[in-house]
Amino acid sequence: MTLDIDFVRGQFPAFQEPNLQGQAFVENAGGSYTCRQVIDRLTRYYTQRKVQPYAPYEASRLAGAEMDEARARLAAMMGVATDELSFGPSTTQNTYVLAQAFRQFLKPGEAIIVTNQDHEANTGPWRRLADEGVEVREWKIDPQTGHLDPTKLEELLDDSVRLVCVPHCSNVVGEINPVTEITALSHAAGAFVCVDGVSYAPHGLPNVGELGPDIYLFSAYKTYGPHQGMMVMRRELGTLLPNQAHYFNADSLYKRFTPAGPAHAQVAASAGMADYIEALNAHHGGPDEGAAAQAAFVHDLMRAHEVTLLQPLLDALKARNDLRLIGPDDAATRAPTVALALNRPAEPVAAQLAEHGIMAGGGDFYAVRALTAMGVNPDDGVLRLSFTHYTCKEEVAKLIAALDQVL
Repeated sequence: MTLDIDFVRGQFPAFQEPNLQGQAFVENAGGSYTCRQVIDRLTRYYTQRKVQPYAPYEASRLAGAEMDEARARLAAMMGVATDELSFGPSTTQNTYVLAQAFRQFLKPGEAIIVTNQDHEANTGPWRRLADEGVEVREWKIDPQTGHLDPTKLEELLDDSVRLVCVPHCSNVVGEINPVTEITALSHAAGAFVCVDGVSYAPHGLPNVGELGPDIYLFSAYKTYGPHQGMMVMRRELGTLLPNQAHYFNADSLYKRFTPAGPAHAQVAASAGMADYIEALNAHHGGPDEGAAAQAAFVHDLMRAHEVTLLQPLLDALKARNDLRLIGPDDAATRAPTVALALNRPAEPVAAQLAEHGIMAGGGDFYAVRALTAMGVNPDDGVLRLSFTHYTCKEEVAKLIAALDQVL
């Protein structure tokens, strides 16, 4: 089955906007376009439901029902229980709250493992636990390739490790890490696993139940939705960690680690992400039933399309001698998030690309530790080219041609 790119792009109003015509958007790792279904739900909420939810009057009842719908449908697609999915202001904030819970949970002398491949949001808050007497061990990337070797993780694991924090894929390296293998190794050693899925989820909503980690975090605004952080907290761990919310919410798993009041409209609009996945499934003749099965079908459609588009870009880049391609050059093993170390600062190059109709970014992208470990000066940063399934082959060709001109 081939992804119908015309149908896909028809679901995103941005592609019909006059001010965006003629431009290729390749900074999707910083935030994706929003699908029509989310925009419609957000508009409806703000115009018809903008009241305090869960009261007995009709507008309020509908407001609460739409918030509940978003959680239930997305959780089902991710293979977890409804109350194991929660919404917070951002993934960074969700991770910070989790770190505070572990600060209370861990004992001095116990250990956690972090990587230097991560975005700072999934490494900085955990590293600060060293100030509380927790031992922090670093699983280091290969300085040439950026690869995380699971055998190196095994060397770090022992019976004092309580938590392993790892990205599903890095926002600069792009390589997809073997989450199931990492989780199995960690669980066998008695450690829980926290996965940062921010850079992976936009390329196909993962089935967290099958992957197996105890925590899975990602950002809705990078997954065609509103600005929300989404977090799966599996029940076994969630009931062990200290409650971080109001004391009277301690018995509600999806509230225990989101102490701030939810952004009602944004939570409700997140159901539009599920609407979109269902629309793609139906249009392409996917399974008639089963939210997880439908999401898996769409996941595979997205990945196949992205791999097809990504390989020609990688081939063009690896043939050049004026840049360093970060991460693997095999599209099947990575997300379409491509970082390039140049022989000059990257941000001015992104500005030059903009003159050719390419919307890209340059900088360190909060991956300072990873860039430093690979010998890239964070002050120069990398040129990042990132797309998703709504990118078309003509835009990739336009990008390759623009790179030839600018570089």
